[in-house]
Parts: sequence; structure tokens; C-alpha cells
Amino acid sequence: MKTHTLPGTTLEVSRIAYGCMRIGGSATDNPPTADTKEQAMAAVRAALDQGVNLFDHADIYREGRSEDLFSLIWKGAHGLRQRIIVQSKCGIRPAGHPLPGAPGRYDFSYEHIVESVTGSLRRLKTDYLDLLLLHRPDALVEPDEVARAFDALKQSGKVRFFGVSNHTAAQIQLLQKSLDQPLVVNQVKLSVLHTHLIDEGIAFNRDDPPRTLRSEGTLEYCRLHDITLQAWSPLAKGAATGGSEATYGERARNVSALVADLARHRNVSREAIVIAWILRHPAQIQPIVGSTKPARIRGACQADSIELTREEWYSLYVAGRGYRVP
Repeated sequence: MKTHTLPGTTLEVSRIAYGCMRIGGSATDNPPTADTKEQAMAAVRAALDQGVNLFDHADIYREGRSEDLFSLIWKGAHGLRQRIIVQSKCGIRPAGHPLPGAPGRYDFSYEHIVESVTGSLRRLKTDYLDLLLLHRPDALVEPDEVARAFDALKQSGKVRFFGVSNHTAAQIQLLQKSLDQPLVVNQVKLSVLHTHLIDEGIAFNRDDPPRTLRSEGTLEYCRLHDITLQAWSPLAKGAATGGSEATYGERARNVSALVADLARHRNVSREAIVIAWILRHPAQIQPIVGSTKPARIRGACQADSIELTREEWYSLYVAGRGYRVP
């Protein structure tokens, strides 16, 4: 798989990343069964075999079980840790934690960031994270407190580089003002069926689309400041490839039909077409594939070898947004 240096870092990353949320099994699979462990390792190995070298985690994924199971990959794989990039996220605190009655909330306090990293390192059985992202914006964020946590983690060698997830341009600017470390990643929801970031530029100063859009300019801000956008849910939970259409309705049917035609024409998987749509964007967006099925992982990685034409890209874009461009 093609790689490039992640701007602002020394990390050589694969164009496609693997998201490890689902490898922790179901919510009821606690402790994980032997089958869950086997499925987790099969998925991770399938990604590795395709040349994927960035693996995305979060401290809350399956209550930490996803990080725990991922660490099984170190067994019998001498030197693997130095060849891959491990990324995790923190900042989301579920309801009932640590005390009963506590609401679901976000927490960018110094204590929580540092404790979260300590927990992730213990579960992942590694001494450092290559990347740490703040998971979702905390309304009570104190940027100077985040800076103190980042400084401590950097100086201790526990985290090499930093980023955010689901943050707007203004929220990134607010944090960056206090930080000595550059924010090098912003992980956002993006797919051919969830095109909000792109729509902001297309629909500027118009009355359409029929959904609310805020002109944050986040995509352009990240490009201007060499912040890599990572796309989570790039396959729209399978809706873009002919899976469940409940969330997207007619748009999903139109997209999946077009995806099927393009896949047949190019003799690749449907997943490859959907991922290629993201890779075609000049921002060098990095899709995060999260399937636990090796065949789907291999299919998605076929996207690395194809490039959609401008006409193909826009055909999918129009089908996904549900109406023509202005």
C-alpha cells in the first residue's frame, strides 16, 4: 500500500487505516470468548497483510476490551511495534463512570487525559502511543490544562504526536493557541453518504441543502494548516455498498447502485469504490476501515490501486447528497 509522511510528524503512514472499535466483541462479550479473540486477530492480521500500518483505538471502545485484545498481536511478532503506528483517543466519559448517577460527558481535564493514556498503554501493552487524539469537544475545555497534559505526556515519552477528533476549525484554533505541540490530525465522520464537510463549500451562501449547514470551513482550515483529516465510518455502516438503508433511504439505494456499476466496470469490490471516493479528494484524507471481516478489509484496501475520474467522483457525490450541485 502507498504511504506518505504524516504532515507535522516523522510518521510514515498507510493511505488507509484500520479502526479497532469492533474487535472488542459485543457489549455482552465480557470477558471476550476465544472466538472473539480469534476474530480480532484475523481482522488485524488482514489489515497488516494489506500494508495498513496505522491502527486507531479509543479508551472507551468496548470499555477498553478492544485495546486489550489488540495487544495479542505482539505475541510472536518480534519488532512489530516499531513497524506500526498506534493511535488512541480519550475524552469521552460514559454515564455511570466513575460513580453511579454521573452523566455521559466529555472531560479534557489534565487528570483525565493523563489517566486515560496510562490506561490505554497498560491495555495495549506498549510504552508509548504514536498519536493521541482528543475524542469529542469538551464544552468546559481549558486549553492551558490540555497543554499541561500534552507537555507531561510528551516529556515522559508516552505520546509522540497529538491531534483531535470531531473538532471544528475554531475549536482547533482555540486549543492550538495554548499548545507547544502541533495538532496533526482531525478525525471526522465522512463518507459518500455523509458529505457535510464538503457541502459547506459547495452550498455556501445558498438556501439549499434542506439540512442545516454551518460554514465552519473545517476542511479548508485543516488543509491550510497541514492537519490530516481521518474519515471515520467511511462505508456508512455498509449502506454505501448495499447494506442497511434505514438511515439514508433513497440516497443509499442510488449510491449503492452506482457503486455496484463502478465496481463491476473496474473489477474491484464495492468497498474499494467507496473508499476510493474519499482517497480521490486532494486533501489526502485517510479513511479508517472498521470491518472485522477479512474479506471486506481486503476489498476496501483495493482502493489504493484505483483512482476515480472527476466525473465518477461527482456522480457519487451528487447521488450521496441527494440533489445536484448548484
